[in-house]
Amino acid sequence: AKPLAENSTACPANATICNGTSCVLPEDNFNETLSIILSTVLTVMLALVMFSMGCNVELKKFWGHVKRPWGIFVGFLCQFGIMPLTAFLLSLAFNVLPIQAVVVLIMGCCPGGTASNVIAYWVDGDMDLSISMTTCSTLLAMGMMPLCLFIYTKMWTDSNAIVLPYDSIGISLVALIIPVSFGMYVNHRWPSKAKIILKIGSIVGAILIVLIAVVGGILYRGSWIISPKLWYIGTIFPAAGYSLGFFLARIAGLSWSRCRTVSLETGMQNTQLCSTIVQLSFTPEQLELMFTFPLIYSIFQLLFALLILGGYRVYRRHRVKQKTDVEKTDEKEDSKSMSSHAKTNGGFVSNDIK
Repeated sequence: AKPLAENSTACPANATICNGTSCVLPEDNFNETLSIILSTVLTVMLALVMFSMGCNVELKKFWGHVKRPWGIFVGFLCQFGIMPLTAFLLSLAFNVLPIQAVVVLIMGCCPGGTASNVIAYWVDGDMDLSISMTTCSTLLAMGMMPLCLFIYTKMWTDSNAIVLPYDSIGISLVALIIPVSFGMYVNHRWPSKAKIILKIGSIVGAILIVLIAVVGGILYRGSWIISPKLWYIGTIFPAAGYSLGFFLARIAGLSWSRCRTVSLETGMQNTQLCSTIVQLSFTPEQLELMFTFPLIYSIFQLLFALLILGGYRVYRRHRVKQKTDVEKTDEKEDSKSMSSHAKTNGGFVSNDIK
């Protein structure tokens, strides 16, 4: 009776799984209804945002990336080379439980998320490359996710125990391709209108990214407390993805704008897909140990993305100011030169100097 009393003080009475201070609450009807409504609203909003992002994509440049896919290839190496390997090394370094290592690896093997396209726009990235990388990584995930999980999860679990929701991957692909295609068509037919749609969509997209993180926190509030090690990994992992993606892109000789794009595509994972895989593959008892990791990763990938955005905006403002100051200095020197030349020629200034 004593352990039950201790657990009852630590966890709510309706907890389905209770182990000390760690507990999982059943999903009530209100949360289920709220989840369905919010999912529908967010899906529609996401489609509209991707439509607006497509308004910044030129078919000629997009097709150029497909025909000369060096940037896409670098992104592929980062997405399905660096990220799974980083997940594997972090799991070993922190010596987490096998089931926790598996969820970290699932996150590392997921394709890039659509939020990266919005952030790429705000940091003046290559939007054509960003869209093409997100599309290709989602398409290639059909084959690369099973392969990466087979390679890296051998020491912890049987890869066949992990259920990959190919229907969800397919829906994500369709939800990306169709709105972007319409956006590209609008940009081709009505460029001026496309710019207006892009400005509105970029603002809505930024709000949507924050909203998704907040909604995730509301829906799963107070339901679990997990190992601090997963918090450490959830903090380090996205930062490592952004950094390694940027450096590899730079080593590969890509331009600065494309380096920023590859960095964001590498670090920003499809956390919703990871959550779906985890829920399909594990029992409630196992979920207790690691279900919140996708949300933790989502929070920190957003925080680091905002830091990158803020840093870039400060840098750009400083660079523009510096450039303006140089131009003003040059203009002053030119005017002094002209007045000096006029004095030496009796006030006459030739047309060449003018």
